[in-house]
Amino acid sequence: MKTIRVLLADDHALVRAGIRALLNTIEGVEVVAEAGDGLAALQSMADLQPDIVLLDITMPGMSGLELLTKAKKQFPAIRVIILTVHNAGEYAMRALRAGAAGYLPKSAAANELQLAIELVSRGETYISGEVSRNTLIEFSKGPSEQPHPITSLTPRQREILTLVAEGLSTKAIGRRLNISVKTVESHRAQLMDRLDIHDVAGLVRYAIKMGLVKVE
Repeated sequence: MKTIRVLLADDHALVRAGIRALLNTIEGVEVVAEAGDGLAALQSMADLQPDIVLLDITMPGMSGLELLTKAKKQFPAIRVIILTVHNAGEYAMRALRAGAAGYLPKSAAANELQLAIELVSRGETYISGEVSRNTLIEFSKGPSEQPHPITSLTPRQREILTLVAEGLSTKAIGRRLNISVKTVESHRAQLMDRLDIHDVAGLVRYAIKMGLVKVE
């Protein structure tokens, strides 16, 4: 039987260690690499061509959903299973429409992870029983006609959105990015206009929803 080669992409080293230890007990599964951020994950996909990527939604640099979109364009043969703390159907549907082959909350049992890997490696799609059946119904309707607003943001706007959500002030963001306060304010105004969100609290909620920042 062919060995299923797996890449772990999660920004928590202890989480990766736990998942690796679990996968090492499954016959026919080999962890070929680990990645702690989106860029490292993409590079490992290019270098190693794993069969499956276990991907967290919240990753530094770019969200797991952004990484998933890039990965499916660059490496269409690689199957991606989202492994995340989010078990809401909305996240699952967004992941499936972005090209995920599976969606599994981190609260799932070990045997469910094994089942997901086995099914996905055979070309099937796996959605955890913890996620609503409505997710499958909505997914079966096909992708929405309008692209998600986050895809229209520039890299700088996404960067500022993330820093705003992390609680940095306008001055602190300017210092961090080595740009003027006026430039930060301009980017933030454009950001609010693009997203149709008109207060900082709304930006924070949106960034959390999109997996750009973690809620500890």
